Amino acid sequence: MSSEKVLYQVDNHFQVSVNEVVYLDTQDVDIKARIYQPLGNGPFPCILDVHGGIWNGGSLNDNARMDQILAESGIVVVAIDYRLAPADPYPAQVQDVNYAVRWIKSQANELNISDSSIGALGASSGGHTVMLNAMRPSDPRYASLGTEAIPGNRYDASLSYVIAMWPVLDSYARYLYAVENELDHIKLCTERYFLTNDTMKEGNPQSILDNKEKVILPPILIIQGTNDKNVPTSIPQKFCDSYQKSGGYAKLELFPGMPHGFGNRESKESDMALEMTKAFVQTQVN
Repeated sequence: MSSEKVLYQVDNHFQVSVNEVVYLDTQDVDIKARIYQPLGNGPFPCILDVHGGIWNGGSLNDNARMDQILAESGIVVVAIDYRLAPADPYPAQVQDVNYAVRWIKSQANELNISDSSIGALGASSGGHTVMLNAMRPSDPRYASLGTEAIPGNRYDASLSYVIAMWPVLDSYARYLYAVENELDHIKLCTERYFLTNDTMKEGNPQSILDNKEKVILPPILIIQGTNDKNVPTSIPQKFCDSYQKSGGYAKLELFPGMPHGFGNRESKESDMALEMTKAFVQTQVN
């Protein structure tokens, strides 16, 4: 990987090429990544984009609007598909994200990125998945995938920063919220992924902090609408407070009246959220 310092500026503008590759070849299916590549000298910062879908759906297309805008500012964005429940329950998605981070690092020269600038953006349940990997990058369960695509498997899955958008940072509390509010689809999809309540608690970023588990705490920016019917504001608020008390840097940006997933709809609030994201990346990589 390049060790050359990135000089990322939020007001840069680049043309972007977009192409898809297979990043993970499983026994059952080839799993793709879509790469948004700024056309310039670089090296560029890099963001792994992990979509949401209540662990049971969604695709690498879901955050295309945000991915394109971030790439135009001079960020290589790698949006991935991954295995889904119910066919592949926890921790399959965290394994795929862990592998994707290592794969990106192995492809750094081809992607024209710097080794000190790799972060991740996770939306909704993707925020949960990204955060688990960021906190436990070397967990043997999460780091179990490895192929010849990663020479010698010498790369780790650590991240320099995390952007969490309307994220499920407390999977068990969100499950209880779904039960209480009769959100049957969220309840069912959560059960299909975690299988048991105990697993919901174990694979849970908030529980990790509550239990004072020794983990990695990269800087995190949380984007949250206050009219989110899928993720109540109390979840990111509690997580941000716990993260700071645990010694990590966390910043929560609340958007009054905004619903779940508002960043992928054209609005002044969406534009503002993306400007905050760019500024956060600039602070982390420069």
